[in-house]
Amino acid sequence: MRTTTVAPRLRPLTALTLAALAQFVQPVLAYGAEESTLSGITVRAQMERADGPVQGYRAERSATFTKTDTPLKEVPASLTVVPAELMRDQAMKSIADVVRYVPGVTAHSGEGNRDQLVLRGNSTTADFYIDGIRDDGQVFRDLYNLERVEVLKGPAGMIFGRGGAGGVVNRVAKRPVFGHVGAAELQVGSDNQVRGSVDVGNKINDAAAWRLNAMGERGDSFRDGVEMKRYAINPTLTLVPGQDTVLTLGYEHLRDDRTADRGFPSFNGVPFDAPLNTFFGNEEQNRARSTVDGFSALLEHDFGGGLEIRNNFRVTRYDKFYQNVLAAGPVNAAGKVELSAYNNANKRTNVFNQTDVTKKFLGAGLEHTLLAGVELGHQDSTSVRNTGYFGNATRITVSASNPTAAVSSFRQSASDANNRVKADIAAAYLQDQVALSKQWKVLAGVRYDHFKVDFDDQRATPTDLSRTDNAFSPRLGLIWTPTERSTYYASYSYAVLPSGEQLSLAPNTADLAPEKAKNYELGARWDVLPKLTLSAAAFRLDRDDVRAADPANPGFFVKTGQQRTDGVELGLQGDVMRNWQVFAGYAHLNGRITKATSSGAEGKKIGLVPDDALSIWNKFNLGNGWGAGLGVVYQSDSYASFTNDVKLPAFTRTDGALYYTFADGKTRLALNVENLFNRTYFPTSNGDNNISPGAPRNARLTLATAF
Repeated sequence: MRTTTVAPRLRPLTALTLAALAQFVQPVLAYGAEESTLSGITVRAQMERADGPVQGYRAERSATFTKTDTPLKEVPASLTVVPAELMRDQAMKSIADVVRYVPGVTAHSGEGNRDQLVLRGNSTTADFYIDGIRDDGQVFRDLYNLERVEVLKGPAGMIFGRGGAGGVVNRVAKRPVFGHVGAAELQVGSDNQVRGSVDVGNKINDAAAWRLNAMGERGDSFRDGVEMKRYAINPTLTLVPGQDTVLTLGYEHLRDDRTADRGFPSFNGVPFDAPLNTFFGNEEQNRARSTVDGFSALLEHDFGGGLEIRNNFRVTRYDKFYQNVLAAGPVNAAGKVELSAYNNANKRTNVFNQTDVTKKFLGAGLEHTLLAGVELGHQDSTSVRNTGYFGNATRITVSASNPTAAVSSFRQSASDANNRVKADIAAAYLQDQVALSKQWKVLAGVRYDHFKVDFDDQRATPTDLSRTDNAFSPRLGLIWTPTERSTYYASYSYAVLPSGEQLSLAPNTADLAPEKAKNYELGARWDVLPKLTLSAAAFRLDRDDVRAADPANPGFFVKTGQQRTDGVELGLQGDVMRNWQVFAGYAHLNGRITKATSSGAEGKKIGLVPDDALSIWNKFNLGNGWGAGLGVVYQSDSYASFTNDVKLPAFTRTDGALYYTFADGKTRLALNVENLFNRTYFPTSNGDNNISPGAPRNARLTLATAF
């Protein structure tokens, strides 16, 4: 048994929240009472603002980076906001669809069973959030109940805690609006796709309002035997017990059932040349099923005088099972390929509570927006993995022209996981946004995290492990606004990645201190037209102390490696003219290993990081109810993994759309066509031999109405 010294177990959430909150609130209240001359805006007034943070395709404000309502021009980081209108115009349905137009981010295939992204060269399954709360279950997420998706690039440890080496994805959910809401959509598409959704709500009285979002979808695929069905429902209720207090309660149930598709193997360093519908494995046995149940309670209170408190509580239960029969290597010269198989069952419960106190005040002649907060969390996860056997063998060789085989049994091998992992999280953070003058502002903050992981190995010969990490995560930003239409910034951000960050420990990692991610960035935003914003960022992101194999102790690791991503990102969002909207992004990235890691040798390129990626979507209002959309996505070639043995060829994909809004102004018919020119391309992979083919030309017809 291997252990490290551990801190005392956390107290119950409520007691810790009150104790920590008291430490923060008392000095803030005292200081604000003496020096504050700024009047607060009631929470209810904020909730009922008609303009909102996004107009069309262009976002003007965000709280993702700062946890305070901040103009984007005062955010010293690269932040892309994908609004609901763009998601609707492109008929987006998944997180992978969303990031297609986000510079610096590429979609990973996620073993065909989950959302996974590569942000500035850092692959992650865990850096997903919903309204600022960790949402790290390895599942597919839907967009049916979202106002927008905000993608923050660069380490985000000061606000989000552990992980976030390359950035985070924060989904912002819809809430009741104290007015009538009524909308419904029906969509049909290629490969028998059918989807319906509804968004309804109203106020009950002046002190209560409700909203309900729901969706259901099913369909096949251009891939043989691949199918999917899912549904979700999300009711929310907002209560206003007083003019300055708002309580919003929500519950979401989501079920997703689909074929786990592991794509193509490689041949001679490129994707194997086979018909796009060819399924490598066994489509009858490949399954991915997940159920998500989440409850949230958000309490906001405005004390007046610039002092507000926000308490965000969420408990989420994830139930996940996936099973794969997949290519275990490349196609050989004889036209043969090996198959292997496994399955995995995971159940996880997340309980998180964040308490934030913000205070706007004048101190020493300077304007301050002070944020003080605590986060408490507990995660409980069980995982059981079984190896697939073809008779008595764990691998079988088949012809690449008929690449299928049936698994006779799934059972545990000596190396398969069977564990329960518990993690306790306690963090405190402090941030100040200071206006030095009208042109100059400073943002500075630091977070302290206590992260304890207990690994209970439940195999026949168990190895129980424990690790506790305590870490500070600072950040600093300087913002210069020489004119109303231009802003420049310089920033530094930091994050830590503990050994047990994704709720897993092993004897060869339990003694390793956290990896570190550091980001240095220069950026700018220009309003090139009144409603059109151009943004730019140049950065260097180093991930230090990456695990590398220990040559003196095979099977163990040491902290010696480093990977680096240097890059430039550009974004353009808004109205080019009254009848022309644009949402575009470009990234030039150089991601490489600068010191050998467990993944690859020095000098190797980081997998799934193309040197150049460009995307541009245009929407045109043609008049008389007609509109059109045209988009182009380009990605230069990239490597499938750190080995640099397999290359994904460069590709360009063109998408189009045609819209018609009926005379009543409430009903719209939209035709979206993806891959207009029917190009063959391979946008992503899961290693060298699970390469995902892009869909050929396909169409979706959507009828949407408001009532």
